[in-house]
Amino acid sequence: MKCPIPILVAVAFTRLSCAAVPAPEEPQYVGVTKCRTCHKKELIGNQYKEWRRGYHGKSFETLKSDKALEFARARDISGPPHEAEYCLGCHVTAYGEDLARFRDGEAFSVKDGIQCESCHGPGSLYKSEKTMSDHDKSLALGLWDPGEDEKVCAACHNDTSPSWDPAVGFDYETAREEVAHPIPADVKGKYLEIEKKQEAEREARGEAAE
Repeated sequence: MKCPIPILVAVAFTRLSCAAVPAPEEPQYVGVTKCRTCHKKELIGNQYKEWRRGYHGKSFETLKSDKALEFARARDISGPPHEAEYCLGCHVTAYGEDLARFRDGEAFSVKDGIQCESCHGPGSLYKSEKTMSDHDKSLALGLWDPGEDEKVCAACHNDTSPSWDPAVGFDYETAREEVAHPIPADVKGKYLEIEKKQEAEREARGEAAE
């Protein structure tokens, strides 16, 4: 039995439509240098400075300490901890990821340790100022919120870590406070508007833009 022409056309159109739907874009890592473009500004809280002086920013260097060597020996990790895949997996952002996951096609320097995207997710889809000014939209495009989701931190802060103390465990609330780098309350959600106003005021005074 032959199918009516309209049905055949409809089937063909459906197949073409399905074939034309692009695959979801895979988020890529952009690196702390890209994040720094906005997050070094005092208006928004200079999260870059807070990261650089905190222990996440120094996480690679800690692997060269005597304490790290002691932990490595206790876990039968051969070689220096700062060269061990077991340690670098949590002390370096995106360590071991395929190069396709990096926006410029090159992996990060291990010296930068735990960068922004270890805790906030690959940023290629949410990195723009306009997107980041809308928290819900940022989340929809892949932003992780470690301040609201303990699982983000627990990916590394768990009993696989050589420094894990089962008597203490992981105190999420305390850890969250220790690494806090919030956007000021009076700026959050209004950053672009405030920045535009400040730029207009500087132009009126004849000052150069920051």
